[in-house]
Amino acid sequence: MKVVLFCGGLGMRMRADNQSLPKPMMPIGSRPVLWHIMRYFAHFGHTEFILCLGHGAEAVKDYFLDYRETASNDFVLTKGGQHVDMLGTDISDWTITFIDTGMDTPIGERLRRVRPYLEGDEYFLANYGDVLTDAPMNDLIDQFTDTDAVAQFIAVKPGDSFHVVEVDTDDKVTGLVPAGDLPFRINGGYFVLRQGIFDYLDEGDDLVMDGCVKAAKEGRTRAVAYDGFWAPMDTLKERSHLEDLYRRGCSPWALWRDRPNPGGAPIVPVDMPSIA
Repeated sequence: MKVVLFCGGLGMRMRADNQSLPKPMMPIGSRPVLWHIMRYFAHFGHTEFILCLGHGAEAVKDYFLDYRETASNDFVLTKGGQHVDMLGTDISDWTITFIDTGMDTPIGERLRRVRPYLEGDEYFLANYGDVLTDAPMNDLIDQFTDTDAVAQFIAVKPGDSFHVVEVDTDDKVTGLVPAGDLPFRINGGYFVLRQGIFDYLDEGDDLVMDGCVKAAKEGRTRAVAYDGFWAPMDTLKERSHLEDLYRRGCSPWALWRDRPNPGGAPIVPVDMPSIA
């Protein structure tokens, strides 16, 4: 199953200097977060990728054109470096299509612009390119294909870095509640889609706030609750947290390395509220 990855994010909230890398190319360890996401999908057998490029397209292209398997795999070197036998590989069986989808293009429009490369595929996957999880992807796909929905995404609890403030009429604080303790969920950025999603996307639309909302009005958008590992990489703080997990050898998203069996916590369908 093909995987569409949106790779044009600026990553402005993550920059400590004038670096111009697109957000998906920000590193965790020696590899960009985009690579970690692609390895996650490849773990489940999905190795055909379509990269929707925008800001920093050249950096993404150059990274894979100059890719060094030896950076993250064991190998045997002989003849003074003239010959290298790889003991493992990352991307040798991947197919990656690089498509320029514009600098300031909304996500839905980026998806529309790669539609020709999805022809013949009833189902496909999509991801923002800057968020990690250990969700059991193939189980999510199986749930989706048994429905008539055109879009499905994991629904996760927001992080506890923000608090909801409760106040009375005199502006006195009556409570502070971590956002993660509240009974609501947010879009986790891991999508399973049908070709029918294009019926709900017009030129210049956003994938979620336009396409998914329109489909939801007809009962064709699903959200699946997931309480396992999920982490975005939108800020320096979030990137530092993921980097710390990686350096401690605790990378829950790295199913290809840390666990013999794919998947994390159970997945549970969420009732989508009706949208008038």
